Amino acid sequence: MQLIQNLFDLFYEKAFHTKVVCLTVGLKYSAVLTEDGGMGVAYTYLNHSRCCSKKPDYRNYEGLPAIELLSQIKDPLPLNRSMGLALINALNCHHASKLPADSSDSFWMDALGIRRNTHVAMVGFFRPLMRKFKDRGALVEVLDELQGVGKQNTFYEKLNGWADVLLLTSTSILNDSTEEVLGHLGSGTNVLMLGPSTPMVPEAFSHLPVRMLAGMVPVDQTAALGAVRHGEGTPVIQQFSRKVYTVLAEKRHCLP
Repeated sequence: MQLIQNLFDLFYEKAFHTKVVCLTVGLKYSAVLTEDGGMGVAYTYLNHSRCCSKKPDYRNYEGLPAIELLSQIKDPLPLNRSMGLALINALNCHHASKLPADSSDSFWMDALGIRRNTHVAMVGFFRPLMRKFKDRGALVEVLDELQGVGKQNTFYEKLNGWADVLLLTSTSILNDSTEEVLGHLGSGTNVLMLGPSTPMVPEAFSHLPVRMLAGMVPVDQTAALGAVRHGEGTPVIQQFSRKVYTVLAEKRHCLP
């Protein structure tokens, strides 16, 4: 998966210059705090058939150079990738915090042209967005295997020719499906990677037809970490965070 390799390469040097202060694997999200003051979160991707055997060689990464944890982004086990992606978001925290905010999701919806009769394909069932799409009159098709929503074959057929916009959860990075999903995409479809796990790193997506990234940066780190430890999900964690977005520079001309 080229995206995984890109993320590893982009943060390889930086990971040598800071340490992991805290690693928390919560029921819904994982969080990493680094010595340079960064914090990042990523979805805790549990393979329930292996929930009692996370990894045979337990290792405490706290206090170690971040490079030791960065390698987990390349691990085949999605749960270990969750830790690696949370670290990458922590290493990128200071950069991401400078990106423009979009607390209501209205900027990216307007930029992607989501209005009446717009065909929206969504990988990852984001319930709060469904209400907003309904208000705009958009037509939505959803695929979320974790929640048992949609059928993969039918959804992939709609990606080629039907979908005007594709919203792709960044959880797809954890189960190696990002590039698979995008491989079924037809021409002219605007793509947004979104969710709290999203690495706000345009360079990592340079080989993919992704137009925009929408993610989240913890602002009140103590409260956000507490929410992760208490098993809370996006609605609570985002109360202590800032929604941000970025447009991939080389793809600006594709936006309406």
